[in-house]
Amino acid sequence: MRSHIDVDLYVIHQIDACQYNATRHILGDVETDVIEACCAPVLAETLSADEAEQLAAAFKVLADPVRLRLLSMIASSSDGEMCACDLVEPLDRSQPTISHHLSVLAAAGLLTRQQRGKWAWFSVVPDRVAVLREALAVP
Repeated sequence: MRSHIDVDLYVIHQIDACQYNATRHILGDVETDVIEACCAPVLAETLSADEAEQLAAAFKVLADPVRLRLLSMIASSSDGEMCACDLVEPLDRSQPTISHHLSVLAAAGLLTRQQRGKWAWFSVVPDRVAVLREALAVP
């Protein structure tokens, strides 16, 4: 499912084509069974160059402390979702900054966005996060 953002236009300006294709492959435009098959646990066997590029692109999205905190806050919320309006104050960042980081997470397929009136609500995509968690699993 694609977000309201034109992912092709947005992502291509933020990362190079190689990273873009890797991100689309691991988190975006392919079926979950293909994603799971491409991402063997890092500690279980040596990664191929392609696997390493795919995982690096996905982890690059999470390499920002604000994005990591946003993902954590949304994942640990009691309802499993949070309104963007409730994320500004706890992170002490401006609303445009929070919106930007949420858009990056959604474009990477880690969050889903649902518009309710004038507010956007976000929830974690468990399958996408599981791929990254499993890549670091100890065999």
